[in-house]
Amino acid sequence: MLDQTRIDYTAIAKTIAALTEGETDAVALMATVACELHHADARFDWTGFYRVVAPELLKIGPYQGGHGCLVIPFSRGVCGACARTGEVQLVADVDAFPGHIACASSTRSEIVLPVWNKGALIAVLDIDSDQPDAFDAGDAAGLSSILADVFEGYALT
Repeated sequence: MLDQTRIDYTAIAKTIAALTEGETDAVALMATVACELHHADARFDWTGFYRVVAPELLKIGPYQGGHGCLVIPFSRGVCGACARTGEVQLVADVDAFPGHIACASSTRSEIVLPVWNKGALIAVLDIDSDQPDAFDAGDAAGLSSILADVFEGYALT
């Protein structure tokens, strides 16, 4: 059983790999990844994907937690910054992030990672915490590895 306080990235990666083996539907993959990650760590208050649906535009995808913002332009917020730059956004204090979009008033810190498929940005993975400074470089590395294993290099539908 996973430690419900802090995620074991090696164990969750194996679980996700087993659950997603052979799947090519991007939404099914996102739903499975969001569910498994969300329930593996008590810090994760909201866990989900925002899909690239048009140039410079993200739309909510599969997620776990309370409601999320439905649409986010690349020009706004932490998710938009991740999509715009293609870089992981590690935000210790969302109130200090210029242009942060408060989809939930309980969010204190956030990590957002780009999701790539065959060199194209297809989504961002957004994880919010109701704890300040909840995420670190270890989270970025562990989550990036999982996203690469699940989404990169496969012909997704």
